Amino acid sequence: MKLYHHPISGHAHRAVLMLGLLGLDHELIEVDLASGAHKKPDFLALNPFGQVPVLQDGETVISDSNAILVYLAKKQRATNWLPEDPKGAASIQRWLSVAAGQIAFGPGAARLVTLFGAPFDPDEVIARAHAILGLMEAHLNTQNWLAADHPTIADVALYSYVARAPEGNVDLAGYGKVRDWLSRIEELPGFVPFMHAPAEMLASS
Repeated sequence: MKLYHHPISGHAHRAVLMLGLLGLDHELIEVDLASGAHKKPDFLALNPFGQVPVLQDGETVISDSNAILVYLAKKQRATNWLPEDPKGAASIQRWLSVAAGQIAFGPGAARLVTLFGAPFDPDEVIARAHAILGLMEAHLNTQNWLAADHPTIADVALYSYVARAPEGNVDLAGYGKVRDWLSRIEELPGFVPFMHAPAEMLASS
């Protein structure tokens, strides 16, 4: 397997983390986003959307981070990570939607502002981040994991941008249950850390 990624992309880290948790051999290929490599013909042939990550598994090419999580779990028949029963599968999908929605447009967007000067209203996206973190905190007050009584791809999908929320000026101090959840993920066998953004990127924000 080959994974086209960038080390400070939270979307890419989801896929890297899943590969690690499943113990799968893979080759990491860094895409130089700064030079626009993701918009060049050879990469667009893999993913016409011009985004990382992209997983290449033989002749199969999967783009979109959440789709990669589903693919890997299904291929490995890892029903602990992605349940087959209707209720369990629906619970996973709910949180994958949160990852693509509130997380991407909350803590994910806030981080893009500080790292890349993305044209979002900082107050608005930080407020969105705290709104979803508040919901997660309440949810995790009654259970250790998001979608089941054990870790699933739902936890993997939300981890990266929540863990690096402070890089977007989103303070996690008031979310003890969320911080405990982050720690539980980091203690899982095969966990792969998410690289912190370089200090100069944060200093320039």
